[in-house]
Amino acid sequence: MQVRPLRAWVLALVLLTACGTPPHKEIDQAQGAIDAARAAGADRLAPEEFTAATTSLTLANQAVEQRDYRLALNHALESREHAQNAARAAAEAHGHLRGEVERALAEVTAMLAQANGRLTTAERAKVSRHVLTDARQSLAMVNADVQKADAALQGQDFTTAQAAVMAAKQRISQVIMRLDAALRPQNTRRRN
Repeated sequence: MQVRPLRAWVLALVLLTACGTPPHKEIDQAQGAIDAARAAGADRLAPEEFTAATTSLTLANQAVEQRDYRLALNHALESREHAQNAARAAAEAHGHLRGEVERALAEVTAMLAQANGRLTTAERAKVSRHVLTDARQSLAMVNADVQKADAALQGQDFTTAQAAVMAAKQRISQVIMRLDAALRPQNTRRRN
């Protein structure tokens, strides 16, 4: 809580001493913070805060052109703060997305084991060759999706990873449903 009064005091001191010269240092710091935020993905993951940072920087440069250095300094400091907030928000979003993808991959792994178990049961029950071949091909595609998701996760491309995991989940669900449907008549005959 003491940080805000300290910031306000420092800002007031800077404003009083820097009113006669353009705030190039602060503008450069704001630009550096924006560049760092962009590198962290803030333009995609925290667009409001990132846009506020770039807008404030533009206003700071315009104020310098109009020789209103106090206003330029205010906008530069505001821009830097927005950029830092955007970078933090992007880092949090990355962590959240990473967690979601990792949980989904674990779920896909469990579903894959379930599907392989059903495939083994279907093979023993002498389910039609067409159903078995289709299931094997689909599971091979699931394995490719999982590898793609894992590679994207390692490259921190969480959007691609998430899409690959969702495709894998959908394929596995379809395989399980088809195998269950093929096994149902087998189970009914055994009970009779």
